[in-house]
Amino acid sequence: MTRIVKLGGSLARDPLLAQWLQLLAVQGGGRVVIVPGGGPFADTAREAQATWQLNDVAAHNMAVLGMAQFGCMLQGLCPALVTARSVGEVERALRMGRVAIWLPFELLRDEPDELTSWDVTSDSLSLWLAGRLGAAHVVLVKSCEIPTVQDWDMLAAAGIVDRRFPALARVARCTVELVARGDCSVRSTAACHNRLTDSP
Repeated sequence: MTRIVKLGGSLARDPLLAQWLQLLAVQGGGRVVIVPGGGPFADTAREAQATWQLNDVAAHNMAVLGMAQFGCMLQGLCPALVTARSVGEVERALRMGRVAIWLPFELLRDEPDELTSWDVTSDSLSLWLAGRLGAAHVVLVKSCEIPTVQDWDMLAAAGIVDRRFPALARVARCTVELVARGDCSVRSTAACHNRLTDSP
């Protein structure tokens, strides 16, 4: 079954990022789709909107392109991964036994809709993609400390997931899990493997 692994943009300068990519490339072939966060690339969109009072569509499109930039960076760090510009390309990569990095160009918008808001980040977009792919499991890799009790409303209020995420998670047809960046340490490799290959 397909699994979505969202690598937060906060990992952009983290030494553990390469380890996550290597693990996913080795163990996730044909099963795993990586959703890149926006990280410093999306931060530029936020700053530009604040400086120039850009509308939400422009800021949304800049943030989507920021996710694509981070995705290209991930593929550059781990060439065994392949980039995919649409749901169809993701599905083709999985059929070929590859791990795909989703570059969400299909989310660029000309008019505002339910996605063109800072209430929606790559967290919620991971659920959006999971719905399109029929994915069984979504893993959000975070740099912050993960509370023991994963209550989505509480996590949204704390800024750990975006504000739209709780409503989407409650109706998602997949399981959702938050994991800390350090869960990919050598000591935790077996647990990471289970997240990619076994039922949660």
